[in-house]
Amino acid sequence: MNDVNALPQLEEKLGHVFTNKKILLESLVHRSYINEHPTFDTSHNERLEFLGDAVLELVVTEFLFRSFDSDEGKLTNLRAALVNAKILAEISNEIGFESFLFLSKGEQKDAGSKARMYILANAIEAIIGAIYIDAGFTAASDFIHRFVITRIKYIIENELFIDPKSKFQEAAQDIASTTPNYRVLNEHGPDHNKNFVVGVYLGDELVAQGEGSSKQEAQEAAARAGIEAKGWQSRKSANINVPS
Repeated sequence: MNDVNALPQLEEKLGHVFTNKKILLESLVHRSYINEHPTFDTSHNERLEFLGDAVLELVVTEFLFRSFDSDEGKLTNLRAALVNAKILAEISNEIGFESFLFLSKGEQKDAGSKARMYILANAIEAIIGAIYIDAGFTAASDFIHRFVITRIKYIIENELFIDPKSKFQEAAQDIASTTPNYRVLNEHGPDHNKNFVVGVYLGDELVAQGEGSSKQEAQEAAARAGIEAKGWQSRKSANINVPS
């Protein structure tokens, strides 16, 4: 949209009216836009993103500490599931945030890409940083509770705090008494933009395949597909109760 006149619409969506409108504007400006418009009225949003990331982690960490009597490992996994780029990008999409961002012409054409997902996630962190600067910790915490922490029930019920490889390995050992192994089946693309196809095996049985821009990402995709193919579920979440 690249329109400063649209900021009141965004404030309504965010549930926060900024005293400092310039800090809100800065939170929306991607580095690529400044590269094309070096005389623009604000800097890009990376400093606010840095601040917002720290505030987000603190608020989520305190909530998990107070809400769950779990060990450090489980709490760390829950936190990672709440603040990862995919979740933050989903929040951004629900708010309709993308239309308010100031992006270069090149970035505007890249909708739906993995790079765009990170831009949207980083922008949510920048907004948190902007709210913190504008109105303090309580206002930033309120925003995080409304948009991020409300997802904890969904994350626990769908076991999103357990990474797919761990989930598949646990199920394979419990049900099939074997440990899965992963093999690269194919790789294609230039060195700077490779794609990998990985198969997950139980013994010599190819259970499923997954694709990704790294071997780790492809392995996780294969494990996720393997869980679905076998109809297996992990049992780890039985020790975590959804907070009321």
